[in-house]
Amino acid sequence: MALVSLRIPQIGEGLQEARVVSLLKQPGDMITRDEPIYQMETDKAVMDVESPCSGRLVKWLAAADDVLAINAEVAVVESDDAVESSIHASTLSPMAEETVVAAESSAASRVTGIPPRTRAYAREMGLSDDQFAGISFAGSKMMPADIDAFLAAADKTNASKPYTETPLVGRQRIIASRLVRSNQLVVPGTMSVTANWEPIEALRAEIKARRGDFQPSIFTIFAYAVSLVMKQFPAFRTTLVGDSILRTYDHVNLAVAVALPGDGLTMAVVEKAELMTWPEFAAALRERIQTARNGADQINEQVAFSLTNMQGHRLRDAVPVVVAPMVGTLFIGEVYNGLAQGTKELQFQRCCNLGLTFDHRVINGVGAADFLNAIRDAAENISKYIEG
Repeated sequence: MALVSLRIPQIGEGLQEARVVSLLKQPGDMITRDEPIYQMETDKAVMDVESPCSGRLVKWLAAADDVLAINAEVAVVESDDAVESSIHASTLSPMAEETVVAAESSAASRVTGIPPRTRAYAREMGLSDDQFAGISFAGSKMMPADIDAFLAAADKTNASKPYTETPLVGRQRIIASRLVRSNQLVVPGTMSVTANWEPIEALRAEIKARRGDFQPSIFTIFAYAVSLVMKQFPAFRTTLVGDSILRTYDHVNLAVAVALPGDGLTMAVVEKAELMTWPEFAAALRERIQTARNGADQINEQVAFSLTNMQGHRLRDAVPVVVAPMVGTLFIGEVYNGLAQGTKELQFQRCCNLGLTFDHRVINGVGAADFLNAIRDAAENISKYIEG
């Protein structure tokens, strides 16, 4: 038996890191060659990573939501399969690529000297790989107390500096990683329209006056209309796989940005939204947002479009960001008293500005304009979409 170190595979040029989405096997489990053992997220998609060898999973060196550099160790497997120098071919879903493996020789003693709970504690404290590798310890194993001592020494060193440094940890590190990768790939286009918001406000007032248990918000009403519009625009249910394959999903999986305390951010997702009735959608969105507020990020590879609602933050206009592999984000601004559009006489009406950012690699300007105008028409003719 030989110990084999599984590493984060290199997928495409320029990719620097990936996020571990989920671990599909437990330490001690027997695994077979080409069997999916974990999922990882890149700028391309979320994909299964298959084992390049058969054997027994000894330990995980990473946890779900960890962001790792390409070629970083992720697991150790005990295997009888021949280990050819340091590389084994493997298959990734949805794309066939290669994964890198290396026989664990001198690294084995290093791994045995660092218990999993110590590694987990180092990740929790936001230590980089370089910092972690530089921590000294007196005993046979590195313990969390050794990390505390390292951080305390660093605090003393930084005490005289005119600033405070805090590690970027947890969910914000994941968001930052997604944004950096998206900035390298997405070619953004932006446009905006002003919608007459009075029909939506009138429908909300009508529902509220009934004093029933069903009291959806204005945003929920609008989000449902958007999901029905998306059904007619397959380009906004499409992602770009690699550089040349367009993958259009059958259903509308609509994402909604959810703010968390401390300026945190996560995403709620309503799957197959276009198949739901109006009450079903409202209930699903409420449940999904609550789940997101409890800390569960729901993004997956089938989500191509998201909404960011800033009506409660007194922002009238903004340019939203598209996070790959999604192809579009819609900003909903505050409602204000503005001038009616398309009339010869000056006339005030309740207005809302809608800003769309789209990935120009997938969607061109006319297609984006048609989609945005369809959303505006849905807001202004909401009774065609929702029976109060």
